[in-house]
Amino acid sequence: MSTHGALARLIRSSAGRAGPAAREACELCAAPVPEEHRHLYDLARREVRCACGPCAVLFAGDGAGGGAFRLVPRRRVRLDRVDTAVLGVPVGLVFFVPHADGTVTAQGPSPAGAMRWEVDAAAWRRAAEGCPELASLEPEVEALLVNTVRGMDHHWIVPVDDCFRMVAVVRQEWRGLSGGGRVWTAVEEFFARLTERR
Repeated sequence: MSTHGALARLIRSSAGRAGPAAREACELCAAPVPEEHRHLYDLARREVRCACGPCAVLFAGDGAGGGAFRLVPRRRVRLDRVDTAVLGVPVGLVFFVPHADGTVTAQGPSPAGAMRWEVDAAAWRRAAEGCPELASLEPEVEALLVNTVRGMDHHWIVPVDDCFRMVAVVRQEWRGLSGGGRVWTAVEEFFARLTERR
């Protein structure tokens, strides 16, 4: 995700925001959007954009809009434990995004935003052998979201906008070098609010 786009703005501003939030608008036609709205993934800029209902419909197909944008799906699926140790990522709160070129990136939240690692393709294939649902992830717009911090055991297939919301939660609540007491409670609350959607 770049430093632009709807969710990047949320991540940058969430820690210092005071007062009522500004009304969001569709980033294609400028129409107001409700709090719960769809997002488009801009493939060239690698950022998420807010979309009103009519604009979201225009990008529902794979080739829509010349393939420049992908509609972020709404699917959420809770998984059994996925062995992510084989992926070599040194953190327990992380999301894995497959890309159209076959690469996979891992991103973990930090006070400054999302940290990013490249995942070994062979290691990802081994993880997918143990969890066939990973093969169903839509490149760029869905992710494997994992939280094994402090005894948690959450493994989800989620839309990427959920992942960036989680990053925003961490950034907003992080205090000091270790995060402070509130950040992990906020992360647990975030996962408690996730519900399955097919």
